[in-house]
Amino acid sequence: MEPCFLTAAEAAARIRDGKLTSEALVRSCLARIEARDPQVKAWLYVDKAKAIATARELDKRPPMGPLHGLPFGIKDMIDTADMPTTYNSPVFQDYRPARDAACVGVARFSGAVILGKTDTVEFAAAGRRAATRNPKNFGHTPGGSSSGSGAAVGDRQVQLAFGTQTGGSHIRPASFNGIYGLKPTWGSVSREGAKQYSNMLDTIGWYGRSVADLSLVASAFRLHAVGEVSVPEVASLKVAWCRTPFWNRIEPAGEKALALACERLSKAGATLVELTLPKPFDGMFEAQNTIMMGEGRASFLDVALEFRDRLHQDFHDRVGNTLGITPEKLIAAYDLAADCRRAFEALYSDFDVVLTPASPGEAPEGTYNTGDHVFNAMWTLLHVPCLGIPCTTGPKGLPVGVQIVAPRYDDARLLALAEALAPVIDLETPLYAPEA
Repeated sequence: MEPCFLTAAEAAARIRDGKLTSEALVRSCLARIEARDPQVKAWLYVDKAKAIATARELDKRPPMGPLHGLPFGIKDMIDTADMPTTYNSPVFQDYRPARDAACVGVARFSGAVILGKTDTVEFAAAGRRAATRNPKNFGHTPGGSSSGSGAAVGDRQVQLAFGTQTGGSHIRPASFNGIYGLKPTWGSVSREGAKQYSNMLDTIGWYGRSVADLSLVASAFRLHAVGEVSVPEVASLKVAWCRTPFWNRIEPAGEKALALACERLSKAGATLVELTLPKPFDGMFEAQNTIMMGEGRASFLDVALEFRDRLHQDFHDRVGNTLGITPEKLIAAYDLAADCRRAFEALYSDFDVVLTPASPGEAPEGTYNTGDHVFNAMWTLLHVPCLGIPCTTGPKGLPVGVQIVAPRYDDARLLALAEALAPVIDLETPLYAPEA
């Protein structure tokens, strides 16, 4: 099997045992990119020579950390000192930051090979969409805003990649591309050097092809107690399945994925209980949008003033507050979120984990509509860790996943739970990426 098809955890073990070199792994990924990316269009920048040279150097060294020798893709609204950071914006095409973003620095000094920059919705917010296409069907979106990262990992072009989430930009593409994704607890990973949209919401996460891949990166970021929580028996778990207050937006494929996940877990011995969230949670989707748009006014004011007519109208709309978001509305949204965080975590005395949709259904057609974030927004605003797990395919043959959710800063237990639950839920992910 070509090394590009290995999971990050499998590749790391082979590198550690001397059965695989980082250079061979990187060359395999670069060959996959060369063969597939003219159609998938996941990457905005790849420096082949530098990646090979870095891998060759790492092969001479003792392990630098848990990511030693592993290729990593960087969403192109995250700064890199040795590569352009364009934010997929026409006004930043020649921008070269002086310093890596904090998350890039952690990956690099944990031994990762930074392969390149993946395409994104402009500023991971609005405006221009990524050119990236879903690798399972080029007529469909890979999701957004983490479009290129999700597609690159899903198409086996790279083992790991960063995404970000303000609404649903990380977990939804995981569902659409049939991969695993972790959106950690808000604030547990530094956002320094990543373009800000909303201070209250922005979260950096990562994609892999297994739970073990996600745990590798989590250990590099030293998330609390990662690797110290034992993996439970599925039969010992009480899983709360939650339609959320927004079930009227579900599609048949999303409904099927949640039902299948519940059925598989029940057959494996888990106890399934339905979770109906208290009435105040009905307002969380609107609250997330209010905060996102309200804080976006400050985040894009400087570029609106500097670039004026050259900047997409979406950003001028945010700066101009076309939605009429008042301080009173923002305060009410902040207060609702704070109340719901406490209420949500109080529920956990009755079960071990929440199982809920990761997307309404399959990836929409075209690349402009990157999908509805209605099944992600509430969890983002709650600041809880979310882990996307592939589950099934819809009527068009495209992946549809689910997500599991835990209380704030319970990332390590969520990863341990995922180690137990994912082999039961994910029965259909192919070893090789099917060609579009």
